[in-house]
Amino acid sequence: MSQSEYWMVRGERHIAATYGRYPLVAVRGEGCFLYDANGKEYLDFLAGVAVNNLGHCHPKVVEALKNQAERLLHCSNYFHIPQQIELAEMLCKESFGDRVFFCNSGAEANEAAIKLARRYSKEKYGETRFEVITALASFHGRTLGTISATGQEKMRQGFTPVVPGFNYVPFGDIEALREAVGPGTCAVLLEPVQGEGGVNLPPEGYLKAVRELCDRMGLVLIFDEVQVGIGRTGTLFAYEQEGVEPDIMTLAKALAGGPPIGAMVAREEVATGFVPGTHGSTFGGNPLVTAAGVATLQAIAEENILQNCREMGAYLGEKLAALKARYPFVKELRGRGLIWGMELDFEGGDIVKTALSRGLLINCTAGRVLRFLPPLIVSREEIDLAMAILDGIFKEL
Repeated sequence: MSQSEYWMVRGERHIAATYGRYPLVAVRGEGCFLYDANGKEYLDFLAGVAVNNLGHCHPKVVEALKNQAERLLHCSNYFHIPQQIELAEMLCKESFGDRVFFCNSGAEANEAAIKLARRYSKEKYGETRFEVITALASFHGRTLGTISATGQEKMRQGFTPVVPGFNYVPFGDIEALREAVGPGTCAVLLEPVQGEGGVNLPPEGYLKAVRELCDRMGLVLIFDEVQVGIGRTGTLFAYEQEGVEPDIMTLAKALAGGPPIGAMVAREEVATGFVPGTHGSTFGGNPLVTAAGVATLQAIAEENILQNCREMGAYLGEKLAALKARYPFVKELRGRGLIWGMELDFEGGDIVKTALSRGLLINCTAGRVLRFLPPLIVSREEIDLAMAILDGIFKEL
């Protein structure tokens, strides 16, 4: 029995069966590469599902974790935490926001955003305002509240009744959104780019029209940037590319370079909806993860990460377009920065498995969309290697 088989057998006995896991036992990572228990190397174009934007074990993040672990791992949010304060200051300086609430995941950040939008709206407009409009094909998390917000029926199967007060409209359809707004609407929650839904980009001018609608109707605009924030699209936040600012933004995944963290960033006026006792998190924003978050944002600023993302994103797009031109079963390409989706005319799960067997990690979302999420430090040579593996698989098809 190999080392990988040994761990997989042990895991199958006691780990909850919530994932369809691939036969890879990850034990080490460096840069754009992941290594399994047998010593096999994988080029990681999934990056922990957009978590490892700086690659695996970025030296600055590792150093920050080591230093903080020797001083203070955790203390209560009843006290002031310097690392948390510093990270909040950095996020507000770089964004539209004035206040930050820290938690542990994207789902928790979205829960906080929904709660804040409801409470702020009820305080300002009265008890009847509580409904939130989201988009079909969206994904906002797996808690009971966030599957209720998610515009995919399959996510709610087996968990009904879900939380009431959510309406869904087609992503990119401003007329449908206008028609959905009613007297009970308090907020609109959208991903600037839909990730899990198939890497869907908004039509030109759509998000500006949404902002104008929210301003006119007194609605809170929430952008879920859990997957596309922290540089993934080529700017620190995806909304920057649309010239539109939300009232609330949610972040997680790449914010600390690997350790679990979530954040909700809000404008001052909207943030007044929370007062002591209305929301909280035991572990949210503890010294360890916020020290890593500070190091992550410093690395992005100091190492030209965003420029590399834009340049390598364009290069990856060109390479994917070349594959599309050669293989008629590739229907469409969609992407921005270093998040790309390649839509096929058949299910893509087998391609993901074959790629893994050949040392390339990608995934398939929305059934037929191969999704590419390499670390933002990826090089031309690494992109060439990934495309050569994919081309080899396509040739056999």
